[in-house]
Amino acid sequence: MRIVLAAMTLLLAAGAAPATELTIERIYGDPPLAGPTLRGLKVSPDGSRVTFLRGREDDQNRQDLWQYEVESGQTRRLVDADALGGGAELSAEEAARRERLRIAALTGIVDYLYAPDGSALLFPLDGALWHYPLPDGPARRLADAADGFVTDPAISPAGDRVAFVRKQNLHVVDLADGAIRALTTDGGGTVSNGSAEFIAQEEMDRHEGYWWSPDGSRIAFARIDESRVPLQRRFEIQAGGVDTVEQRYPGTGQDNVDIQLGVVEVAAQRPRPQWIDLGPSTDIYLARVDWRPDGQAVWFQRQSRDQRRLELIEAELADNRQRVLLTETATTWVNLHNDLRPLPGGGFLWSSERDGWRHLYVHGADGGRQRRLTRGEWAVDTVLAVDAEAGTVWFAGNRDDVLGRQVYAVPLAGGEARRISSGEGWHEAVFAGKGAVWVDTWSDPASPPQVRLRDRDGAELAVLLGNAVEGDHPYAALRGGHVLPEFGTLPAEDGSALQWRLYKPPGYRAERRHPVFVRFYGGPGRQLVNRAWGDLFDQYMARRGFLVFSLDNRGTPRRGKAFEDALFRRMGDIEARDQRAGIDWLRGRDDVDPERIGVFGWSYGGYLALMMLAKHSDVVAAGAAVAPVTDWMLYDTHYTERYMDHPLRNAEGYAAGALWPHLDGLTSPLLLVHGMADDNVLFTHSTELMSRLQQRGTAFELMTYPGGKHGLSQPWMRVHVYRAIADFFERRLGPVG
Repeated sequence: MRIVLAAMTLLLAAGAAPATELTIERIYGDPPLAGPTLRGLKVSPDGSRVTFLRGREDDQNRQDLWQYEVESGQTRRLVDADALGGGAELSAEEAARRERLRIAALTGIVDYLYAPDGSALLFPLDGALWHYPLPDGPARRLADAADGFVTDPAISPAGDRVAFVRKQNLHVVDLADGAIRALTTDGGGTVSNGSAEFIAQEEMDRHEGYWWSPDGSRIAFARIDESRVPLQRRFEIQAGGVDTVEQRYPGTGQDNVDIQLGVVEVAAQRPRPQWIDLGPSTDIYLARVDWRPDGQAVWFQRQSRDQRRLELIEAELADNRQRVLLTETATTWVNLHNDLRPLPGGGFLWSSERDGWRHLYVHGADGGRQRRLTRGEWAVDTVLAVDAEAGTVWFAGNRDDVLGRQVYAVPLAGGEARRISSGEGWHEAVFAGKGAVWVDTWSDPASPPQVRLRDRDGAELAVLLGNAVEGDHPYAALRGGHVLPEFGTLPAEDGSALQWRLYKPPGYRAERRHPVFVRFYGGPGRQLVNRAWGDLFDQYMARRGFLVFSLDNRGTPRRGKAFEDALFRRMGDIEARDQRAGIDWLRGRDDVDPERIGVFGWSYGGYLALMMLAKHSDVVAAGAAVAPVTDWMLYDTHYTERYMDHPLRNAEGYAAGALWPHLDGLTSPLLLVHGMADDNVLFTHSTELMSRLQQRGTAFELMTYPGGKHGLSQPWMRVHVYRAIADFFERRLGPVG
């Protein structure tokens, strides 16, 4: 079956004139230049439908819930967000959660989930909770926002109940009669039940705080008490006033939350939690929680405070007996993952970096027996699906190209991994339960994202989003000036190959000396140099006459653990050395003006931009830093201590990794940008920098955003900040003609 859904190409509104010039306003305007964005792509458990969230032509951030039915090939909107809610103001907790999920700009339906049998969908909207029976609804409200903002809903495996969190307590609603009961009652103040704490959400990729048992009779939940966490009183400066926010923020070296793991009987008239022993130390992280498939034991992952030890522990509920199924250790840190999958017979699938690269292993029921499924000097990114009956595991990885992402299948019994994705570039895959079908979102530097439905072997079943840049596609009129990047490597001090990407201006002439716009991130967890559809701001700067250069230094992911470990206990050192190597390489090119090289970064990239200015103003002509860290003592526990160790054990590294000892070297022009309500990299980072620069008499440019969070995610903020960045570099590095 091959069905092409022409309607899904979402052309420009009738009569709208296509843009002929790439402008910053157009990059962040409607409709999206890259074509329609299908967010939240999911496949029903039985593979019969694909659902997704889609923005509107006049507002890409206002999302409705849509579906594509595989058998009929029909696409239709299931839920119009405006018909159910009018955009009520978010609770403070929900606003913060969305910021951590990087979806703060979105409105309408921002998340949803399936019933385990695929018979219904569940979604929160404006603080209320809605249930939508498939195929045709109608939507039924299960809980109203008037009784408290609803977050984190989840349907029981039996499909008869829904759990959710409200007013810091775990609740359950019976779908048969609509009755709502509280399963915990002590939430309030510093105590919360069923929610992930700040550190788990922001740094551990754990956004849930409770877990249904396989039969739906019990729920395991986290109880957190923040009373030991230092209370930070900070100001969020809004356009019309100042909000004083009291936030429990666990700064580096300080106390984290006290956490407990309980199990509660859902049907009990007076639920009383059974508490699971998390070990003798309270100074640990509850990294992940799962259930053994028989529902008689909980599997939880306990991570030590120094993050060098991760244990998978099985806790029997009948007699409170525990055993450690496996232990991962490292001399630097152990990365967390979401690859645990139970297998028939009591064994499980697991991924590990124990040989220096993330690979897949099958462990026996006791955890001790192990058999590896993949090997080589390449990385498994994540497990996508497992069909134990068919004996197949699907995963994403970079075996074929370190700059790409492909989808592979490997037999559970062992054997060679087989690539099933088509097309070089970058693939994001979402599988139906046991891998019957999957949705493939693919792009490369020349092609914006295209979405296809494929069978388990990778054969195309349907084109969900063709998105060809032709005709009335939003980017069609601009395609003639689209710049394809060049890729290459250059050596680091230790001989490591550093991957780079370079965009040349349209009409590039090798004999001309060009200014260079260097954009980097540079920190753990993000690969910037890849073969995906790129950031259109890079295209904008290339069209303004800049060479646009990016380099992934040591410490960035998907290059093996040793490459990542290079920055351990010395952030701000290795990254700056590698970026300096990149700039020295640029300065040796005949098409580069060595006196006009500027650097730009956001968040960790902002930190690195400041470090480059402070350490290498001799070769960096100007730099822009957005929402930068300036002192790791001001950042949170889990992230900072993972890479820098505890400050009591690495005082010298923390001192050298702060910007302050290097400020005398910051002599090139600086543009400093920060949101004045940032709750991730607090505004304090920049205010401290402002004060120190002013005391030195160092001039700098400043742009702050009232009400702006870490991502400055409102469209008007994005337009303004990127205009400011472009203007800064044109003034400081021009002329660009």
